[in-house]
Amino acid sequence: MGVFSRGHWQAPAFPSPGQLSAVSTAPCTCCRTHPHTMKALRGRYTLLTGCPEEAQPLQCVETAEQEDPGQAGAGVRASPPEEPYQLVLNGESKVLRAEQVQQLVPHLPPRVTGYPWNLLYCTARDGFSLKSMYRSMNKLSSPVLLVIRDTDGQTFGAFSSTAIRLSSCFYGTGETFLFSFSPELKVFKWTGTNTFFMKGDADLLVIGGGSGKFGLWLDGDLYHGGSHRCETFDNEILSPQEQFFIRDLEVWALI
Repeated sequence: MGVFSRGHWQAPAFPSPGQLSAVSTAPCTCCRTHPHTMKALRGRYTLLTGCPEEAQPLQCVETAEQEDPGQAGAGVRASPPEEPYQLVLNGESKVLRAEQVQQLVPHLPPRVTGYPWNLLYCTARDGFSLKSMYRSMNKLSSPVLLVIRDTDGQTFGAFSSTAIRLSSCFYGTGETFLFSFSPELKVFKWTGTNTFFMKGDADLLVIGGGSGKFGLWLDGDLYHGGSHRCETFDNEILSPQEQFFIRDLEVWALI
């Protein structure tokens, strides 16, 4: 099976089991914890009507003070908010429909409530490159939403409590979660089992881990990736198949 990109089909080369297993999830003695406190912000925001319908071994685990873990293995369905949400999208999404955005909003941390979504990176505009995606967030520290649509038409992704960056350690907080529209929204929160939230090098980005399995991983070309049940989120497989081909990918900054 190939992936359609830039007007032609390209046969993929999935990372071998040996390459994936080379990404260690074992913490070491240099791990540090950086506690912090966050105040919740409340606000109302406007949804614009123009939205279309449509490995290197690790050395340490870097974490911040964690939020309370969610219910392990529970795909939480979005429920209507108490007040009408009005969200501003600075950019046009080719992946998320307006109703999907509204379903995701109640699951975001209170501290980002009221912030507009800004389109930092999209493969339709910026091409397929993990390095380019990292560069789009070089000077950013705010939370981001990573959304993917595969060649089977399924939409899924992850919320990261901080910008996605190159790192030799896992980083992030318990606010991080995975989600999938299959077709209804399911959200997979942190279980509290480990702190393997996110780690990325030039060739591989992984989100969630444990026992050699990653909740979501993407290769350096952003052409293909994979999803497995992992201990960090006890998630279901996000895509119809454990290994998938990327059709569109976007990164939204909540600032």
